[in-house]
Amino acid sequence: MAVFAAGLGIVAYATGIFHRPELETIDARFQVRGSNPSLVKNFVIVGVDSQTLAEFQAESHKTNGRFKSEWPFPRRYHAQVIYNLLKAGAKHIAIDIQFTQQTDPTDDDDLAYAIKKAGHVVLATTSVGPHGTTDVFGGAAVLETLGHAVAADAENIIDTDGIFRRMQYSYQGLETFGTAIAAETMGKPVSPKLFGGATTPVPIDYAGPPGTVPSISYYKVYDDHFPASMVRGKTVIIGVTASILQDVHPTPTSGEGSSGQLMAGSEIVANQAATVIHGVPLRDDAGWVNVFLIILLGIAAPLLGLRSWALRALLGGVIVGVLYLLAAQIAFSSGSIIAVVTPEFALVLGIVGTLGVVYLGEAFERQYARTTFARFVPPGVVDQVLASTDDDLRLAGVERVCTVMFSDLRGFTKFSESQPVEKVIAVVNHYLNEMTEAILESGGTLIAYMGDGIMAVFGAPLDQDDHADRAMRAAREMIGERLQGFNDWLAEQGHISGFRMGVGLNTGPVMCGNVGAEQRVEYTAIGDTTNTASRLEGMTKGTPNMLFVAEATRDAMHDPPEDLQFVDEFEVRGRASKMRIFSIPDPPGSPQD
Repeated sequence: MAVFAAGLGIVAYATGIFHRPELETIDARFQVRGSNPSLVKNFVIVGVDSQTLAEFQAESHKTNGRFKSEWPFPRRYHAQVIYNLLKAGAKHIAIDIQFTQQTDPTDDDDLAYAIKKAGHVVLATTSVGPHGTTDVFGGAAVLETLGHAVAADAENIIDTDGIFRRMQYSYQGLETFGTAIAAETMGKPVSPKLFGGATTPVPIDYAGPPGTVPSISYYKVYDDHFPASMVRGKTVIIGVTASILQDVHPTPTSGEGSSGQLMAGSEIVANQAATVIHGVPLRDDAGWVNVFLIILLGIAAPLLGLRSWALRALLGGVIVGVLYLLAAQIAFSSGSIIAVVTPEFALVLGIVGTLGVVYLGEAFERQYARTTFARFVPPGVVDQVLASTDDDLRLAGVERVCTVMFSDLRGFTKFSESQPVEKVIAVVNHYLNEMTEAILESGGTLIAYMGDGIMAVFGAPLDQDDHADRAMRAAREMIGERLQGFNDWLAEQGHISGFRMGVGLNTGPVMCGNVGAEQRVEYTAIGDTTNTASRLEGMTKGTPNMLFVAEATRDAMHDPPEDLQFVDEFEVRGRASKMRIFSIPDPPGSPQD
């Protein structure tokens, strides 16, 4: 089982079956870790938000359309924003807006002059040609004349579930936007070795949920109505944040469900740049580490259950699983991402498999014992026989108050004398099957078959508070629908039908337990109560009643049936005084003597 659990876990890891659930655990780890705004303290976003769109629309109405409010804004607006940021002391500027096409020449020149004055502005683009070439402001040669501005790739890596979790150093030879911003902020180039390769994805170390990076509405900067202290000495990223402009995306820190918030692309870029500046603190552990952890968790429960200790395997496995989750969170907070779902999957396989092996083995043993003992004792007492500590598997005698039943099929002996043996056996088996079902369905325990006679007890070996009611219910069914069904079957088979029964019920103390020799034991109930029940059954012969119920049984019932009526007082052999006997009317259509 250890090999199976670990092996299947490794296969699941290799095939990526749990790739998406594994990604979701990373999101959960971000949520548990919480926010750390200090990671992005040197970044500010100037966002074209819904408030900006509303303010510009209002301004457009005031000027009868002379103020342009439609997106994309005229490039002279961006130039004005850059001038105001420089005046406020912004240290670095990045623009998450694409400028690959010409617009109004005057507007284009205004923006170009503003970028040149700012110097080393990072400009985003999603149009990247061979060897990292772009059309931003006409290409790299033109950008070099604009204060050494640089273009960077703004494409993002999107996981299979649509969430932005990773970034890379470059795309087609052009540095990614976050990497280029980090290089400008640090004042030195970033080496691809930090990522492990130019196109190797690394986790973005998000500082927190959407809104963790400070932001200012674009229109406030445009109007120069914002606190300069917010941008002084900071790296400012200009971009769109209004959801209507469709540059908002889910991230690991966005939250779940309908209440989850999307993060603006410019804030994702800020988190990317901060990740690079801090040396890419989050790393995926090597594959061999995860394989080792899968093996370790896969064999944990089977090792704990080696001595068939199922409970220890279960509890130990659960503890190992919880400790592993804690370890994974601690590792995450320390910068290491280890697999969670696949190792836990291997652990669960090991737990379930170990429990299955232990309990299946025990079940085979119990079934073997049951099969053996069932030849000697009724099925209802097998568990008690197996639990007995007596070497010869005898249940110690226990005194219980029970209801004992005896039943007999009237006239069957005469019938059997005139029939072939095969037919007699078939008939008696059908009869006993019908009556046995009625007894067992009411919770009775079969003690013995005596030809066509049956002895059963209610309330032993297991206590039943309502044993008298159960016995009465079984007796009514036996002399009613079960007997009718048996007679109907006899008629269908071409046999003589119209048989009647005799049933006796008595309640009182009996001694219950196994009796017999070492080679053969049987469960029985002994005592005066049993003898009286047998005699009550015999006393039904020659009477209009198929059922005799002792007064003790009627008194023991929780809910005596309304049709249970007093019959008479009878002398009962072996008893000094007469017994009050009760009965119910025979069911309609019952055979008559």
